[in-house]
Amino acid sequence: AQGGTKRITLKEAIRMWEERGECPLDEVTELKLNGWNPPIEKLDNSTASIPKCEKLSLSTNMVERLANLNPLKCLRVLSVSRNYLKSLAGVEVCADTLEEIWASYNLIEKPSKGVTNCKKLRVLYLANNWIKDWSEVHRLSECPELDELILVGNPLEEKFTSAGGSAAEWQKEVSKKLLQIRRLDGWNIVRTEDEPPEEVEEAKPVQV
Repeated sequence: AQGGTKRITLKEAIRMWEERGECPLDEVTELKLNGWNPPIEKLDNSTASIPKCEKLSLSTNMVERLANLNPLKCLRVLSVSRNYLKSLAGVEVCADTLEEIWASYNLIEKPSKGVTNCKKLRVLYLANNWIKDWSEVHRLSECPELDELILVGNPLEEKFTSAGGSAAEWQKEVSKKLLQIRRLDGWNIVRTEDEPPEEVEEAKPVQV
């Protein structure tokens, strides 16, 4: 972070958003605070003012920790890409509803903290983080509904490919550990019955 950059709390950002008069806060189902200026640093208890929010977008800010998500009883999608998160701990309080987490371009080394409690999670974007260990990938098998995963740009993937592993081999290795996923790094995984995937089908680039 740049030392001279002013930072604000979620409460201040919500107040600024509310001044635009777009929608009463207690009726908001989708709140977009991406790239807010000044950037958001802290998630405080102002989440209680948006109880019906289903999608909260906080990408491109300076959020360092996920906190105070408890009031978001309807939250399905959490977008926190391009922040300073070191962990996803805190999302477990939304485990009953959370279906998608977009958290690429952070500092996350162990995404399993918090995420493994989210049994309805279908989409997890973790491109360009600090994931180094296969054990963290394997722990994601605790999310039975996980369907789409992005891991490209992590040290684990970069080490695998720099050692000569092809993209197809990388996808096979990951999909062996996560039998439930059907898309990895923007590719569809093609499996034959009772066998690991032998080939992948190229898909359109995924926005992360």
